Amino acid sequence: MRTTWSPKVSLPVMHQRWTALTFIHWRYPPATVQRLLPAGLTVETFDEAAYVGLVPFLMEGVRPPAVPALPWLSRFPETNVRTYVRDGDGRRGLWFLSLDAGRLPAVLAARAGFWLPYYWSRMAVRVEDGLYRYRCRRRWPGPAAARGDADVELGAPLTPEERDERVSFLTDRYRLFSVVAGRLVHAEVEHPPWPLRHARLRHLRQDLVRAAGLPDSGEEPLVHASAGVATRIGMWRPPRTAAPGHLH
Repeated sequence: MRTTWSPKVSLPVMHQRWTALTFIHWRYPPATVQRLLPAGLTVETFDEAAYVGLVPFLMEGVRPPAVPALPWLSRFPETNVRTYVRDGDGRRGLWFLSLDAGRLPAVLAARAGFWLPYYWSRMAVRVEDGLYRYRCRRRWPGPAAARGDADVELGAPLTPEERDERVSFLTDRYRLFSVVAGRLVHAEVEHPPWPLRHARLRHLRQDLVRAAGLPDSGEEPLVHASAGVATRIGMWRPPRTAAPGHLH
């Protein structure tokens, strides 16, 4: 079993629960992904391949510290397109190519406060017996109504032996990066290890990965599912190694 331990976020700026989640991953040539990254980040590889994940889930309990969660604003579907990177200091983390969310106020707040590429979408997540159903149709911004629909059949929990180095590479990620006012920044995310299950796609119709600037992988994806985790998200911090943060 391989696990990278979560940092402790002593002063969170946001509490969230990520539930009914599926990791859908494709392999890519590293150069194909690197061209989408800002200066200061390098695509991280596993067995000489970069990975891009399509990650649909249900966001719940979204609130700042000492503020109660408001039912309508604090619970909504989300779907991320993400990849795995290191900064100039060698720290591992996530770079989001896009994030679709089903609440316009949340999208506007995340764009303004976190400088993340959020999109407002018509979305739904349904949890049925042994099945997660996701629906996503992008509304704003951008002219193309990108889609991300998936039906995921849940399998058995992963054994400790099945939580190998590749699973750890794809799921044990406790830092996210962004570019704020032209400067690369990072924030740490605290949460327990993912309770992972095997999963199988019954249905997938999506062009969110293509809308993020990537071609079709041409390979079958690797799929895992999780009931979810509670998270504490820290404040943005600059890297120790200065680097310009422009986007290509």
